[in-house]
Amino acid sequence: MIDVLVAGAGIGGLTAALSLHAAGIGVRVIDGVDALRPVGVGINLLPHAVRELTELGLGAELAATAVPLAETLHFDRHGNHIWGEPLGLARGHHWPQYSLHRGALQLILLDAVRDRIGENAVQTGTAFVRYAESEGSGALRVTLRDVRRGREFAVPVRALVGADGLYSAVRARLHPGEGPPLWNGIRMWRGVTEWEPVLGGRAMAFAGSNATTKLVVYPISREAELRGRALLNWVAEVRFPVHHHGAPGPVDWNRSGRLSDVLPHLSGWRIGDLDVPALLAATGSTGRILEYPMVDRDPLPWWGRGPVTLLGDAAHPMYPVGSSGGSEAVLDARVLARCMAHAGVDRVSGLRAYEAERWGPANAVALANRAMPVDEVLRAVAERAPEGFSRVEDVLTGEELGGLGEGYRRMRGCW
Repeated sequence: MIDVLVAGAGIGGLTAALSLHAAGIGVRVIDGVDALRPVGVGINLLPHAVRELTELGLGAELAATAVPLAETLHFDRHGNHIWGEPLGLARGHHWPQYSLHRGALQLILLDAVRDRIGENAVQTGTAFVRYAESEGSGALRVTLRDVRRGREFAVPVRALVGADGLYSAVRARLHPGEGPPLWNGIRMWRGVTEWEPVLGGRAMAFAGSNATTKLVVYPISREAELRGRALLNWVAEVRFPVHHHGAPGPVDWNRSGRLSDVLPHLSGWRIGDLDVPALLAATGSTGRILEYPMVDRDPLPWWGRGPVTLLGDAAHPMYPVGSSGGSEAVLDARVLARCMAHAGVDRVSGLRAYEAERWGPANAVALANRAMPVDEVLRAVAERAPEGFSRVEDVLTGEELGGLGEGYRRMRGCW
């Protein structure tokens, strides 16, 4: 009998495993991929998520790997400064806001799971298929598939947590017929390039507006920083008419993109000491560019039934615009473990307590990211001063400038 089976070995699933184990609850993690590899690009961890991971004993690993961001900076597409504010420790939080490679974060979590729970705590090449409640036992019979052999087998489970992402198979069982993810017309190109430190070295910089084209750049490697360099993560967001590409199709986070498709949208851009076309061209010649549509899903009326629930992107996928997706998954995992520990052997009441605590706040953050309140102000700058400006006060009112900070607080759950 498996006490808690977590489907999905991403950030949320692995954090859940560590948290459940720390609470004295047995856990096993499965994932359909053949092997867990450090894929993806950059990710941000907000201070409240850093606190939770530090309490799990991962503070030293994060500090050795990630860059503690000091500020956020906003520019128009001509490089004129609009607004900024301090981040993390510089803002007075007790924990930093970290930026790092998503693959590096996943490996930190994976190593900790295997070290603390055992080498077999995470079973790769094992995919969730379906579940059925065992009559009178309060447990589940979960059918899994051995991906390598193409063979199905069943295991008894007291609780099932679907942490299997945007295309969650557990979510599809709980909420059949939901349909594909919802696309907002924005396509994103992302890349990582080693470069000279820019904009003070520890800034998350935004330029332009996603009404047309927007750029985000931030450093993600402490090791590169110690060498006097910067490993820069960049994201280019370009809006198309929703019918331009039709349905976005399956969202593959590792789909290769082409430099020639994104570079024309950023021709001539320079933000402070950052030559944007040169950065993108360097990525195209030395690394890999990824491309995918910006999608989410409508909030669910409920996450789970009986001894089954959802976590992270499986529960509340959101646009990657507020640095919140990974942090919300970490919060889910920590609350899940705490609620299950408080409920004792009653796994079902523990899951319902978790959902009661997390459903509202997580969905509020997802909807705030969908509304993109910050981009409303940036769009106003682009419309009122298409050729740039000398003083931002000539373009935006004080109330509008103050709305940028309020917009971020909504998108980050008040942080």
